Amino acid sequence: MDLKNERREYKRSTLSREKLCIDPFDQFKVWIDDVADSSMTDPTAMVLATSDSKGRNSQRTVLMKEFSSTGLVFYTNLKSKKAQDIEVNKQVSVLFPWYELDRQVQIRGFTEMLDKSEVEKYFKSRPKMSQISAWVSKQSSIIKSKSLLEDRFQEIQNHFLNREIDLPDFWGGIRIIPDEFEFWQGGERRLHDRFVYKKNKDGWLISRLSP
Repeated sequence: MDLKNERREYKRSTLSREKLCIDPFDQFKVWIDDVADSSMTDPTAMVLATSDSKGRNSQRTVLMKEFSSTGLVFYTNLKSKKAQDIEVNKQVSVLFPWYELDRQVQIRGFTEMLDKSEVEKYFKSRPKMSQISAWVSKQSSIIKSKSLLEDRFQEIQNHFLNREIDLPDFWGGIRIIPDEFEFWQGGERRLHDRFVYKKNKDGWLISRLSP
């Protein structure tokens, strides 16, 4: 398949140093609000990159469930590949690819586990079917057929019939604490705008990067 001519111009917007917030969390909030005001599907979806003990990288899409000055939060099965990677290497990166706005944000940082009380509060807020699904899947393990999942779902559903669903001990939350943000705005003639915030002892150093 020849894809050499697949391209387009980026004309939606520009990004200047003067327009940037001093704090990257504030800048991220501005862009998140722009995304929320658009008709974009899954605006909080982020591509999470991790690496294992042998340096092999993995990426997958997860949903950001909380954002504040303390970091970004997502939830997962703690037996999953991503959680196992994070156990041996707490350094991760995430990418928010907002194609409809010709924007992307890359965030690097390290991770910490959420307290059980925080996880339980979020778990109880989930739809009941989602709570059951958390019990069903041994994430990333090999299975023979989907019917095994369907049968297990029915089994768990019957087990918790007419009563509160417990938080699985293998399910938890992870907070990413950023030390670097990069904001990318597509520009005409491939002269894209890129700015990186790097944390230092005085706060955040902002630099423009060549596209």
